[in-house]
Amino acid sequence: MTTDLDFAPLRTERLTLRPLRAEDAAELHRLINDWEVVRWLSRVPFPYPRELADDWIASTHRQLAEGSAWHLAIVGQDGDTEVLVGCVGLTREADSRRAELGYWVGRRFWGHGVAAEAAGRLARWGLAHLDLDRIFAHVLEENARSGAVLQRLGLKESGRAEAHFLARNGRLPVVCFEGGREDMTEFPPTAEPVVPKAEPAAGAKPMLLVAACALVDPDGRVLLARRPEGKPMAGLWEFPGGKLEAGETPEDALIRELREELGIDVSAACLAPFTFASHDAGRFHLLMPLYLCRRWEGTVTAREGQALAWVRPNKLSDYAMPPADKPLVALLRDFL
Repeated sequence: MTTDLDFAPLRTERLTLRPLRAEDAAELHRLINDWEVVRWLSRVPFPYPRELADDWIASTHRQLAEGSAWHLAIVGQDGDTEVLVGCVGLTREADSRRAELGYWVGRRFWGHGVAAEAAGRLARWGLAHLDLDRIFAHVLEENARSGAVLQRLGLKESGRAEAHFLARNGRLPVVCFEGGREDMTEFPPTAEPVVPKAEPAAGAKPMLLVAACALVDPDGRVLLARRPEGKPMAGLWEFPGGKLEAGETPEDALIRELREELGIDVSAACLAPFTFASHDAGRFHLLMPLYLCRRWEGTVTAREGQALAWVRPNKLSDYAMPPADKPLVALLRDFL
């Protein structure tokens, strides 16, 4: 269970996203008790009573502790003074791997890209840390500005619907948006495919060669690593490993990657070829040999901020994985 005291603030170039505090209530009320702000928000009344700010802030603490929603203050700096700009939130949908994204910004901060900066940061954090696969949101049909924010984040229009708007006392047409990791993150330049020396045939895709390792401990558990925020497919679990550098064999690459990622030393003799994955990744084709390893020197340590999990073979399928890793799970389960 997470409390507001446990939640580490999220930062962007200009902003901090942190749990709301009781002392934020007066300024929050001043910013949101504005028809030009509230008219676009479905769940906010107008006028906005001052005491509702206190009650709502207290409710955000309960939801944060329950792990059902993450409503955060958007805060900027004016010299040494902290300035409340607005709020942004993710609310987990019951019994699913989706969460709803919402945000509002005080009118005097409009036009500075604050909403996209804050909402994008929280959405990417959620996909990386909360066992989510999809982010969704809706905006009034007439709210082109907010629709543009969601499109800028990478969310795509998914349909039309109606939603009840408290301040307008009625149901109004909305545009729905949705997206996942593949929409909200770009494949980084450092992970460009390795192009074979031989010129590929016309129309052929470049090949990306990646080596992966299933580390197996004395209890027969397999190590999975969770891709950290900022990497493609952040939040998914995978077998440790990485891309081959120029001149490397798969064994060389694994020895290097396991030392860099986990702080352990592995000899080539302890890497046993097991199987491989061949996956069409769109812009390139991924080929990934998987090795088994039961012996190494040192203590497995997360050296790149990634979460680690030692998993029983029959539980591997419970973890969300990239498409290339999924076919390997059944083979490992049956072998181990």
